[in-house]
Order: sequence, then structure tokens, then C-alpha cells
Amino acid sequence: MNKAIIGRKLGMTQLFSQDGKVIPVTVIEAGPCPVVQVKTTERDGYAAVKLGFDRVDEKKLNKPDAGLFKKAGVPAQKVLKEFRLDNAEAMEVGSVITCETFQAGDKIDVSGVTKGHGFTGVIKRWNNHRLKETHGVGPVHREVGSMGANSSPSRVFKGKKMPGQYGHENVTILNLEVVKVDKERTVLSVKGPAPGPVKGIVTIRNTVKA
Repeated sequence: MNKAIIGRKLGMTQLFSQDGKVIPVTVIEAGPCPVVQVKTTERDGYAAVKLGFDRVDEKKLNKPDAGLFKKAGVPAQKVLKEFRLDNAEAMEVGSVITCETFQAGDKIDVSGVTKGHGFTGVIKRWNNHRLKETHGVGPVHREVGSMGANSSPSRVFKGKKMPGQYGHENVTILNLEVVKVDKERTVLSVKGPAPGPVKGIVTIRNTVKA
């Protein structure tokens, strides 16, 4: 994995290819991301690089993070992410990674936190059908329904699809394609959907399953 960047999802739109086909794309504000820290195999046991994104007032940081930015000589950033890159040890603290790192046609993996829906019933969470609304069914018609026999095993098996917390989980979509790189606006147009809500933070890296 040689390329990585942090971005913000701006929404979806569509582009047209040379042969007139419509391509649905997710627009992501990618970078600029300063290199805040470089970890080496000799000192830290593994090679990685820590990137920042989205400038913020230093007063809003805790002391460890503020000290990290001060040591690196980099303006305070709201988001910090660590990436294990093959060329991490060759990078310099203070250098900036921009959207130009990627090119049209690159295959990427996009990770983000999905939109949270709170505690949700089985119809919204698992696409269950409603129960019948006739012949004595009810008074609730959106409940789970039968979860098994009551005589044996006299319990509900683990892993059943039941109501619960829905959304707000880490999701990675693999093998997306970069359709367009807008250097002036620091924006990547990625074919298909990306996880998370509008204005949500996402990470972009080389695909691991080409």
C-alpha cells in the first residue's frame, strides 16, 4: 500500500464518459494532509506514517496532540490517522500529501463510519416483512414474530436478527475507481457510493484486492 489520504465526503453527482455513458460518482474533498509523524521499524517496531486533515484552532486540542503538532512544526489538525505504507520510512515530517497522489483509473478502498440510525426495529434493520393485519394478529404488526419453538430449546439462539443498534459502524468499500482528479478544488470523484453521511470523514488508500 503506497498511497493514502484523508478526506471528507461532499455528496454524490454524475459525470459523463467519452462515449456518453452516465457514471454515478461520490465527490470527496481529499487533503491536503500534512505528515505529522513517521514511525520506523527500528524505533517503533513497524513502519507507518501519521497524517492530519482539516485545520483547527490549537485551543481545541488536548496536550499530547498539541505537543505532537508542535514537535512536527505542522499547524493543528482536527483529524489524525495512521497508515502503514510501504514507503512510510522514506517520507518526511512536514511534507504534504495532496489529491494529486491519485490518478484517474486508480483502484482504491474507501473507509468511513456509516450513518447512525439509533435503536431500530427489524423491518428497518433487517428488511423483515410486516406481520398479517387480520385474524387476531397484533396488536403489534412490526415486531419480530416467532423466534422458534417454546418447548425445545426453550430459548432464543444467539445471532438471530432482532431489533438493536443500526448504523454508526466502520465500513470499507473495496475496489472503487477514481474517475476524475480536480487539483484546483482538491477533490476526487470516485465511481459508486462511499460509506458515511455527507461531511463525514473517510480514508482513501490503494486497494488491497486488485
